[in-house]
Amino acid sequence: MNNSLANAVRLLGAGLRALLVLTVLTGVIYPLAVTGVAQALFADRANGSEIKADGRVAGSSLIGQQGYDLAYFQPRPADGLGTNSLNTQYRLILSGATNLSADSKKLVDSVEQAKAEVVKDNSVPGYTVEPSRVPADAVTSSGSGLDPDISPAYADLQVHRVAVRNGLSVSAVQKLVKDHTTGRTLGFMGEPRVNVLELNIALKDLVTRT
Repeated sequence: MNNSLANAVRLLGAGLRALLVLTVLTGVIYPLAVTGVAQALFADRANGSEIKADGRVAGSSLIGQQGYDLAYFQPRPADGLGTNSLNTQYRLILSGATNLSADSKKLVDSVEQAKAEVVKDNSVPGYTVEPSRVPADAVTSSGSGLDPDISPAYADLQVHRVAVRNGLSVSAVQKLVKDHTTGRTLGFMGEPRVNVLELNIALKDLVTRT
């Protein structure tokens, strides 16, 4: 009986020591090491890829934003976004896609309506947008509804409107778009893209300096 009790106490002590050691290793040392490496080598990404403007965080380069007025470049539509209806204590936006099939009448109608609005909003005196020039990302939302980028074609289509509304030359706005166009990753992955938040911050700075 005494031997059994001694063995139980010994096993319990070993278990507690193992728990303590593993807690320190995996709960303290490992997280601190990973955080240290991330902050040292990838500080921007580790901190959420924040974009700052006027001394404060304006957003993340990884998450698209809605609600820009027509003086700024517009992002992709976000038709799949929804609002939290379960726990209304928190005002959360839920990301997602429309999940509509390509032959859905609702999708076709929304695309046609979006195309008409893009043509109307971006046609200014001396410059008329042809419906055939409207790219797909101007009238369709991404799978998450939070795509932060648009295609160079959609950015270029908006140049004349942005120039007129801000009293800038078309060439100055075109240069702004060119300077904020990112090529394919490693030269072959993905497509060229323009981050809307970064572009609009640069646009605001340009308008302020002009």
